[in-house]
Amino acid sequence: MRDILGRDPAPVAKAQLIAHVAPDVLVLSGVDHDHGNVTLQAFRDLIADHGHEMAYTFAFASNAGLRTGLDMTGDGRTAGPDDTQGYGDFSGQKALAVLSRYPILPEHSRDFSDFLWRDLPGNLSPYRPEGSMPDPARDALQRLSSTGHWDVALALPDDGRLHLLVYQAGPPVFGGQNDRNLHRNHDETAFWSYFLNGALAMLPPDAPFVLMGGSNLDPFDGDGMHDAMRNLLAHPAIQDPQPASDGAVHAARNGVGSQHSGPHAHDTVHWPQVPGPGNLRVSYILPARGVSVTDSGVFWPLPDAPGAALLGQPDNPPTRHRLVWMDIDAHHP
Repeated sequence: MRDILGRDPAPVAKAQLIAHVAPDVLVLSGVDHDHGNVTLQAFRDLIADHGHEMAYTFAFASNAGLRTGLDMTGDGRTAGPDDTQGYGDFSGQKALAVLSRYPILPEHSRDFSDFLWRDLPGNLSPYRPEGSMPDPARDALQRLSSTGHWDVALALPDDGRLHLLVYQAGPPVFGGQNDRNLHRNHDETAFWSYFLNGALAMLPPDAPFVLMGGSNLDPFDGDGMHDAMRNLLAHPAIQDPQPASDGAVHAARNGVGSQHSGPHAHDTVHWPQVPGPGNLRVSYILPARGVSVTDSGVFWPLPDAPGAALLGQPDNPPTRHRLVWMDIDAHHP
């Protein structure tokens, strides 16, 4: 809030980029959650100041920073940022949010963020397998979502409705003993495959949907258990239009990325640091099979192309993630 109201260069640069792409619906991660979504509304107004209005804001409360009172990582402490439902120094740090030009329907939206990790079929929770951190208290408390899993309903023209299946998974690294974050990252994406299969108590929406969010998981490269991402991309209920950019191909010519097996054009984040994972595809827009996709891409222009300056200075960008976009017709397959 301080940085937004003070017109700090980082949020201003992000607002300029968003206004340039001009989405009808936008899912954001890394936005601090507060009562009344005051920070989110301030960022919406900052985007409007740069020429693009999205009147409607929405966010459920976040698991990030939500204290448990237990030692969740096995390091002997109970008050660290990882002794929470999702990593965070305070409740709501770096949470999820939705901005929209279309009305949002809270009464038709659902928050799955209290779903327990142990309740996912075939889960990889470190608190349950024999011989690894047996702790019934943690098992009964630990939620799956490090930030949130949501079903957000939008009202479209002509009485139509579109559901956004939204999430932001934690990283597959760090997290203490027994590869806790590696397994949780896998299961946060696997959740949607089970959800779409009708294998959970919560059923999929009966209207067109688009799955949007950050998995922190590339289908082929970098850290993580890639099968969860590949399984979701291959799910018969969704389609993967594979948004791409020329800028991603250019950025992958050198360094770690040149050794990757996945298509460089589909990358959505620029991680050139050495050592590091290299550029990866970690952000996704995946429409339902019956939704017509008319165009898609990743806003990552070549260095000398119009709009490249909106990405900021290469050595000190406002964010290393790139905005994934898609044009759809939710009414016609």
